[in-house]
Amino acid sequence: MTSAEKLLARMRNNPRDWLIGQLETVAHRYGLKVRKPDGSHVIFQKDGCRLEVSVPAHKPIKPVYVRQFLALIDS
Repeated sequence: MTSAEKLLARMRNNPRDWLIGQLETVAHRYGLKVRKPDGSHVIFQKDGCRLEVSVPAHKPIKPVYVRQFLALIDS
């Protein structure tokens, strides 16, 4: 099991107190596109999926954003 897979499993069990770098690690492992526009958010997208998730880059990331991120991975 890779570190990204371990992070994903931990996110599923507890969606609290994550950092944007950890979400980016998981996103790269699962083939999500990561965009960092000139603002304070990071946008995650998946090919073939209309859903995109915009996550504030400040820490800690609220659980609602982690749940949306997990839904994007599962879609």
